[in-house]
Amino acid sequence: MEPESTDAAVTTCYRHPKVESHVRCTRCERYICPSCMREAAVGHQCVECVKEGARSVRQARTLVGGRITTTPLVTSVLIGLNVLAYLAELARPELVDRFAMLSARLIGPDGGFYIYRPGYPSGFEPSGLVAGEWERLLTSGFLHMPPTEGTFGLLHIVLNMVALWQLGRVVEPMLGRLRFVALYLLATLGGSVFELRLTDVNVESLGASGAIFGLGAAYYVLARRIGADMRAVNRFMVFLMLWLVLSAGLTSWQGHLGGLLTGAAVTAAFAYAPRGPRQALIQAAACAGVLALLAMAAFAKVSELTGGGIPQ
Repeated sequence: MEPESTDAAVTTCYRHPKVESHVRCTRCERYICPSCMREAAVGHQCVECVKEGARSVRQARTLVGGRITTTPLVTSVLIGLNVLAYLAELARPELVDRFAMLSARLIGPDGGFYIYRPGYPSGFEPSGLVAGEWERLLTSGFLHMPPTEGTFGLLHIVLNMVALWQLGRVVEPMLGRLRFVALYLLATLGGSVFELRLTDVNVESLGASGAIFGLGAAYYVLARRIGADMRAVNRFMVFLMLWLVLSAGLTSWQGHLGGLLTGAAVTAAFAYAPRGPRQALIQAAACAGVLALLAMAAFAKVSELTGGGIPQ
């Protein structure tokens, strides 16, 4: 008798042709070896099908369309930037005069500071927004009073950073990181523009309070949008309003008010934009609109101070 034929085809892994395999991917039905198997709800899938499945799964989003995040990364980074800026100004105090919010001032031939007037005499140099130092609108929000100056000294940055942490770790996960950054920066700009419009031109101002008031407004708007228990939120807002009023003689109420109103407007646009494929576009357009209004208000005031010209 002749031996029975054993020429049955040997199946191998599609990714490792030299490895004999007898298991198929439940999605593409190709043979896969143990190193290519990935557990699935039923059976196993290959590496490529698992990746393709992950791409096709719709990512969870927050109410406003942001990516879900549980770690307040942006809040931590902002606190770090504020602390680094504070250490830098302690090492070089002149940074405060260069980057604090300031509408207009003159630097005399002796290096002293003088009240700004259009048509200033020869030998004097302008400083502030009238000199084209537009970056002050943002950089001032990352500076704080030195330990031995101002009403609060070291408490200025300590209290602001504690408030930033408390509010940021609540608001950031609700907005998502990108929208949280936009809110923070626009609230900072809003505070600075209100400073520009409502404060004496020769007065410096600095601090993250404008942005923090913006976060406080965001906390209120978002809580109402999701239908949260408003009792604790309302108590917080009462405290915030009292601080805005009672601190008017000690701090910059103009910056606080500007940050509050800007933060409320931006967050309302985020929270109430219709959900759908155009949600992000509507929110971006709202942010651009707020930025344009702040820019026009700033340019108009500086043009008034300079007698009709916009500094470059």
